[in-house]
Amino acid sequence: MRTVFATGLMMLGAAAGAETPERIALPSGGEAWVQEVRAEPEGYGPSYRFRYVQEGFEMNEARFAAVMADLEHLCARHVAPWLLARAPGPQEVVVSLASAPGQFGVADPQIAQVFETYLVENGACIWEEF
Repeated sequence: MRTVFATGLMMLGAAAGAETPERIALPSGGEAWVQEVRAEPEGYGPSYRFRYVQEGFEMNEARFAAVMADLEHLCARHVAPWLLARAPGPQEVVVSLASAPGQFGVADPQIAQVFETYLVENGACIWEEF
């Protein structure tokens, strides 16, 4: 079993303690908000994990293309600019979308979740197949 150490927690779209996080319009027509951004220590996998929530999110075969477009949109429009301002240079990131907030690393059968890995380089998100 691998242990993941979080070195920091930063918020995108809302100040810590804010009651209503910023809603991000998705290409599929839904809205998402940032649950958290986790910075990982060097050598422990991806540099950052960007965790988004879309209430009512469902993942199924019929929605696959729409979900992939939503993840790419989140990476290109929110993750890449954030990284350019704070962590220049290539960064491996995980972008996830879930139906409800959940505890990191804890499986919850009531929460639908999908994630993809990207290399963010020069402001562009490059999908990395597992």
